[in-house]
Amino acid sequence: MYALQVEGLTKHYPGFTLRDVSFSLEPGYIMGFIGRNGAGKTTTIKSILNIIHRDAGHVSVFGQDALEQEKAVKGQVGLVLGGVNYYPKKKLKTIAQVTSRFYENWDREAFCQLLEQFELDENKTVSQLSSGMRVKFAIALALAHRPKLLILDEPTSGLDPVSRDEILEILQRLVESGERSILFSTHITSDLEKCADYITYIKKGEIVFSLDRETLEDRYWVVSGGIDALTPALEQTFVGTKKNRYGFSALVERTQAPDGFTLTKPTYEDILIHLEREDEHEFAF
Repeated sequence: MYALQVEGLTKHYPGFTLRDVSFSLEPGYIMGFIGRNGAGKTTTIKSILNIIHRDAGHVSVFGQDALEQEKAVKGQVGLVLGGVNYYPKKKLKTIAQVTSRFYENWDREAFCQLLEQFELDENKTVSQLSSGMRVKFAIALALAHRPKLLILDEPTSGLDPVSRDEILEILQRLVESGERSILFSTHITSDLEKCADYITYIKKGEIVFSLDRETLEDRYWVVSGGIDALTPALEQTFVGTKKNRYGFSALVERTQAPDGFTLTKPTYEDILIHLEREDEHEFAF
Protein backbone atom coordinates (compact mmCIF):
# COMPACT_ATOMS: atom_id res chain seq x y z
CA MET A 1 0.00 0.00 0.00
CA TYR A 2 1.33 3.43 -0.93
CA ALA A 3 1.61 6.21 1.61
CA LEU A 4 0.60 8.60 -1.18
CA GLN A 5 -0.65 7.78 -4.66
CA VAL A 6 -1.44 10.54 -7.16
CA GLU A 7 -2.98 9.58 -10.51
CA GLY A 8 -3.83 11.89 -13.40
CA LEU A 9 -4.12 15.03 -11.27
CA THR A 10 -5.25 17.95 -13.45
CA LYS A 11 -6.10 21.57 -12.68
CA HIS A 12 -6.77 24.30 -15.25
CA TYR A 13 -6.09 27.99 -14.68
CA PRO A 14 -5.96 30.80 -17.24
CA GLY A 15 -2.40 30.65 -18.53
CA PHE A 16 -1.41 27.53 -16.58
CA THR A 17 -2.45 23.88 -16.47
CA LEU A 18 -1.43 21.17 -14.06
CA ARG A 19 -1.64 18.23 -16.46
CA ASP A 20 -1.94 14.52 -15.68
CA VAL A 21 0.35 14.59 -12.62
CA SER A 22 1.06 11.07 -11.38
CA PHE A 23 3.52 9.70 -8.83
CA SER A 24 3.54 7.46 -5.76
CA LEU A 25 5.42 7.32 -2.46
CA GLU A 26 5.93 4.21 -0.34
CA PRO A 27 5.93 4.18 3.48
CA GLY A 28 9.24 4.97 5.14
CA TYR A 29 10.73 7.22 2.47
CA ILE A 30 11.34 10.89 1.68
CA MET A 31 10.40 12.17 -1.77
CA GLY A 32 11.87 15.44 -2.97
CA PHE A 33 9.46 17.40 -5.17
CA ILE A 34 11.43 19.82 -7.34
CA GLY A 35 10.83 22.38 -10.08
CA ARG A 36 11.33 26.07 -10.59
CA ASN A 37 8.95 28.62 -9.06
CA GLY A 38 5.62 28.47 -10.88
CA ALA A 39 6.14 24.92 -12.14
CA GLY A 40 3.13 23.58 -10.20
CA LYS A 41 4.55 22.25 -6.93
CA THR A 42 2.25 24.19 -4.61
CA THR A 43 -0.77 23.67 -6.90
CA THR A 44 -0.11 19.93 -6.75
CA ILE A 45 0.09 19.96 -2.96
CA LYS A 46 -3.07 22.03 -2.60
CA SER A 47 -4.87 19.69 -5.01
CA ILE A 48 -3.74 16.65 -3.03
CA LEU A 49 -5.16 18.18 0.14
CA ASN A 50 -8.37 19.44 -1.52
CA ILE A 51 -7.46 23.01 -0.63
CA ILE A 52 -8.25 23.74 -4.27
CA HIS A 53 -10.71 21.78 -6.40
CA ARG A 54 -9.02 19.56 -8.95
CA ASP A 55 -10.53 19.13 -12.41
CA ALA A 56 -9.51 15.48 -12.76
CA GLY A 57 -7.47 12.79 -11.10
CA HIS A 58 -7.40 10.58 -8.04
CA VAL A 59 -5.45 10.86 -4.78
CA SER A 60 -5.22 8.25 -2.04
CA VAL A 61 -3.36 8.29 1.27
CA PHE A 62 -2.62 4.85 2.73
CA GLY A 63 -5.38 3.45 0.55
CA GLN A 64 -8.03 6.01 1.54
CA ASP A 65 -9.61 8.22 -1.12
CA ALA A 66 -8.69 11.86 -0.45
CA LEU A 67 -12.12 13.09 -1.56
CA GLU A 68 -14.49 10.40 -0.36
CA GLN A 69 -12.68 9.96 2.96
CA GLU A 70 -11.36 13.50 3.31
CA LYS A 71 -11.69 13.79 7.09
CA ALA A 72 -9.91 10.49 7.70
CA VAL A 73 -7.19 11.34 5.18
CA LYS A 74 -6.49 14.75 6.69
CA GLY A 75 -6.13 13.02 10.03
CA GLN A 76 -3.29 11.02 8.47
CA VAL A 77 -1.52 14.07 7.00
CA GLY A 78 0.66 16.70 8.63
CA LEU A 79 1.27 19.89 6.64
CA VAL A 80 4.17 22.33 6.97
CA LEU A 81 4.12 25.51 4.88
CA GLY A 82 7.44 27.05 5.90
CA GLY A 83 7.64 28.31 9.48
CA VAL A 84 4.92 29.66 11.77
CA ASN A 85 4.71 33.43 11.20
CA TYR A 86 1.14 34.14 12.32
CA TYR A 87 0.11 35.44 15.76
CA PRO A 88 3.67 36.65 16.50
CA LYS A 89 2.78 37.81 20.03
CA LYS A 90 1.00 34.61 21.03
CA LYS A 91 2.75 31.96 23.10
CA LEU A 92 3.48 28.62 21.50
CA LYS A 93 1.24 26.81 23.95
CA THR A 94 -1.68 29.09 23.03
CA ILE A 95 -1.27 28.37 19.31
CA ALA A 96 -1.02 24.66 20.08
CA GLN A 97 -4.23 24.76 22.13
CA VAL A 98 -6.11 26.35 19.23
CA THR A 99 -4.60 23.94 16.68
CA SER A 100 -5.48 20.89 18.80
CA ARG A 101 -9.21 21.59 18.39
CA PHE A 102 -9.01 20.63 14.71
CA TYR A 103 -7.63 17.13 15.33
CA GLU A 104 -9.38 14.26 17.09
CA ASN A 105 -6.07 12.44 17.54
CA TRP A 106 -4.12 15.37 18.98
CA ASP A 107 -1.60 13.98 21.47
CA ARG A 108 -0.54 16.55 24.07
CA GLU A 109 2.14 14.28 25.46
CA ALA A 110 3.64 13.67 22.03
CA PHE A 111 3.58 17.42 21.32
CA CYS A 112 5.43 18.16 24.57
CA GLN A 113 8.02 15.51 23.71
CA LEU A 114 8.56 17.16 20.33
CA LEU A 115 9.01 20.56 21.97
CA GLU A 116 11.61 19.06 24.29
CA GLN A 117 13.34 17.28 21.40
CA PHE A 118 13.43 20.50 19.35
CA GLU A 119 14.46 22.58 22.38
CA LEU A 120 11.39 24.78 22.19
CA ASP A 121 9.91 26.63 25.17
CA GLU A 122 6.11 26.68 24.90
CA ASN A 123 5.98 29.86 27.00
CA LYS A 124 7.87 31.83 24.35
CA THR A 125 6.05 33.81 21.68
CA VAL A 126 6.48 33.23 17.96
CA SER A 127 8.29 36.57 17.64
CA GLN A 128 10.95 35.32 20.05
CA LEU A 129 11.86 32.38 17.81
CA SER A 130 14.51 32.34 15.09
CA SER A 131 13.46 31.31 11.57
CA GLY A 132 14.84 27.82 12.14
CA MET A 133 12.99 27.43 15.44
CA ARG A 134 9.76 28.54 13.77
CA VAL A 135 10.11 25.72 11.25
CA LYS A 136 10.72 23.27 14.09
CA PHE A 137 7.59 24.54 15.81
CA ALA A 138 5.61 24.10 12.57
CA ILE A 139 6.86 20.51 12.34
CA ALA A 140 5.90 19.89 15.98
CA LEU A 141 2.38 21.20 15.30
CA ALA A 142 2.13 19.03 12.18
CA LEU A 143 3.23 15.88 14.01
CA ALA A 144 1.23 16.24 17.22
CA HIS A 145 -1.75 14.28 15.87
CA ARG A 146 0.61 11.46 14.82
CA PRO A 147 0.17 11.64 11.02
CA LYS A 148 1.75 8.99 8.82
CA LEU A 149 2.34 11.36 5.88
CA LEU A 150 4.12 14.67 6.30
CA ILE A 151 3.88 17.20 3.45
CA LEU A 152 6.31 20.11 3.47
CA ASP A 153 6.20 23.04 1.04
CA GLU A 154 9.50 24.97 0.98
CA PRO A 155 10.17 24.50 4.72
CA THR A 156 13.88 25.42 4.55
CA SER A 157 13.54 28.47 2.28
CA GLY A 158 15.30 31.45 3.85
CA LEU A 159 17.05 29.44 6.56
CA ASP A 160 20.78 29.62 7.19
CA PRO A 161 22.85 26.48 6.35
CA VAL A 162 23.10 25.33 9.98
CA SER A 163 19.35 25.58 10.57
CA ARG A 164 18.63 23.83 7.28
CA ASP A 165 20.94 20.97 8.23
CA GLU A 166 19.17 20.60 11.60
CA ILE A 167 15.78 20.41 9.86
CA LEU A 168 17.06 17.79 7.42
CA GLU A 169 18.35 15.64 10.29
CA ILE A 170 14.92 15.85 11.90
CA LEU A 171 13.24 14.70 8.68
CA GLN A 172 15.59 11.73 8.35
CA ARG A 173 14.83 10.64 11.92
CA LEU A 174 11.11 10.89 11.30
CA VAL A 175 11.14 8.16 8.65
CA GLU A 176 13.56 5.79 10.41
CA SER A 177 10.76 3.59 11.77
CA GLY A 178 9.48 2.92 8.25
CA GLU A 179 5.94 3.95 9.20
CA ARG A 180 6.01 7.62 8.20
CA SER A 181 6.64 9.16 4.76
CA ILE A 182 7.53 12.70 3.70
CA LEU A 183 6.78 14.66 0.54
CA PHE A 184 9.29 17.53 0.56
CA SER A 185 8.73 20.32 -1.98
CA THR A 186 11.73 22.62 -2.39
CA HIS A 187 13.83 24.54 -4.88
CA ILE A 188 16.94 24.07 -2.69
CA THR A 189 18.09 20.92 -4.42
CA SER A 190 21.22 20.53 -2.28
CA ASP A 191 18.93 19.76 0.68
CA LEU A 192 17.53 16.76 -1.19
CA GLU A 193 20.99 15.34 -1.82
CA LYS A 194 21.25 14.94 1.95
CA CYS A 195 17.89 13.35 2.72
CA ALA A 196 15.71 12.32 -0.26
CA ASP A 197 15.17 8.72 -1.37
CA TYR A 198 13.13 9.68 -4.44
CA ILE A 199 13.05 12.75 -6.67
CA THR A 200 9.98 13.89 -8.59
CA TYR A 201 10.53 16.74 -11.06
CA ILE A 202 7.73 18.92 -12.38
CA LYS A 203 8.11 21.35 -15.27
CA LYS A 204 5.40 23.65 -16.62
CA GLY A 205 2.70 21.67 -14.84
CA GLU A 206 3.82 18.22 -16.01
CA ILE A 207 5.87 15.49 -14.35
CA VAL A 208 9.16 14.94 -16.20
CA PHE A 209 10.32 12.05 -14.02
CA SER A 210 9.76 10.40 -10.65
CA LEU A 211 12.78 8.24 -9.82
CA ASP A 212 14.69 6.76 -6.91
CA ARG A 213 17.91 8.65 -6.31
CA GLU A 214 20.21 5.84 -7.47
CA THR A 215 18.47 5.62 -10.86
CA LEU A 216 18.52 9.39 -11.27
CA GLU A 217 22.18 9.72 -10.32
CA ASP A 218 23.12 6.97 -12.78
CA ARG A 219 21.19 8.51 -15.69
CA TYR A 220 23.21 11.62 -16.55
CA TRP A 221 26.66 13.12 -16.93
CA VAL A 222 27.55 16.78 -17.20
CA VAL A 223 29.63 16.98 -20.37
CA SER A 224 31.94 19.93 -21.04
CA GLY A 225 34.56 20.91 -23.57
CA GLY A 226 35.83 23.56 -25.97
CA ILE A 227 33.30 25.49 -28.00
CA ASP A 228 35.05 24.58 -31.27
CA ALA A 229 34.35 20.89 -30.65
CA LEU A 230 30.60 21.41 -30.25
CA THR A 231 29.06 20.42 -33.59
CA PRO A 232 25.31 20.78 -34.34
CA ALA A 233 24.98 17.01 -34.61
CA LEU A 234 26.66 16.52 -31.22
CA GLU A 235 24.56 19.21 -29.58
CA GLN A 236 21.42 17.35 -30.64
CA THR A 237 22.33 14.59 -28.17
CA PHE A 238 22.74 17.07 -25.29
CA VAL A 239 20.20 18.64 -22.94
CA GLY A 240 20.20 22.31 -21.94
CA THR A 241 23.55 23.29 -23.46
CA LYS A 242 25.21 26.35 -21.90
CA LYS A 243 27.70 28.09 -24.18
CA ASN A 244 30.15 30.95 -24.03
CA ARG A 245 33.16 31.96 -26.11
CA TYR A 246 35.46 29.58 -24.24
CA GLY A 247 33.47 26.37 -24.02
CA PHE A 248 30.21 24.65 -23.20
CA SER A 249 28.54 22.43 -20.66
CA ALA A 250 25.43 20.31 -21.04
CA LEU A 251 23.56 17.34 -19.63
CA VAL A 252 23.84 14.05 -21.46
CA GLU A 253 22.39 10.63 -20.80
CA ARG A 254 25.15 8.21 -19.92
CA THR A 255 24.26 5.91 -22.78
CA GLN A 256 24.96 8.79 -25.19
CA ALA A 257 28.09 10.19 -23.52
CA PRO A 258 30.66 11.14 -26.23
CA ASP A 259 34.35 10.31 -26.13
CA GLY A 260 36.98 13.00 -25.80
CA PHE A 261 35.07 15.31 -23.47
CA THR A 262 35.12 15.94 -19.72
CA LEU A 263 32.37 14.03 -17.93
CA THR A 264 31.41 14.78 -14.32
CA LYS A 265 28.66 13.54 -12.02
CA PRO A 266 25.88 16.14 -11.91
CA THR A 267 24.33 17.55 -8.77
CA TYR A 268 20.54 17.77 -8.56
CA GLU A 269 20.98 21.48 -9.21
CA ASP A 270 22.91 20.72 -12.42
CA ILE A 271 20.13 18.40 -13.57
CA LEU A 272 17.42 20.94 -12.78
CA ILE A 273 19.24 23.85 -14.45
CA HIS A 274 20.01 21.99 -17.67
CA LEU A 275 16.54 20.43 -17.97
CA GLU A 276 14.96 23.84 -17.44
CA ARG A 277 17.14 25.27 -20.23
CA GLU A 278 16.11 22.57 -22.68
CA ASP A 279 13.28 24.55 -24.29
CA GLU A 280 14.72 28.02 -23.77
CA HIS A 281 16.25 30.14 -26.48
CA GLU A 282 19.71 31.62 -26.28
CA PHE A 283 19.82 35.34 -25.51
CA ALA A 284 20.95 37.59 -28.35
CA PHE A 285 23.07 40.62 -27.47
